[in-house]
Amino acid sequence: MNQSRNARVGLWLCALYILLYGGFVLIGAFRPDWMERTPWLGVNLAIWYGFGLIVAAIVLAVAYGVACRHEVVPTKPSGSAADGQESPQ
Repeated sequence: MNQSRNARVGLWLCALYILLYGGFVLIGAFRPDWMERTPWLGVNLAIWYGFGLIVAAIVLAVAYGVACRHEVVPTKPSGSAADGQESPQ
């Protein structure tokens, strides 16, 4: 159960990154003039976006690690040894 939850979290984070990267590719393919703009410190948008993708990948990796760090403890069914009763073997 925990593995399927972790897989879903990973897939959602991967989908988010694919959207971010897809934006980079689409801008580069269809609006390359946007990539030539220098919004801050004389550095063009392509460089800022590229560094943003690197930072986003690190942030999403940390988010995945945090989201999947806690292990879900399954509840014990009634009649288990934890209730003081012997379980049939």
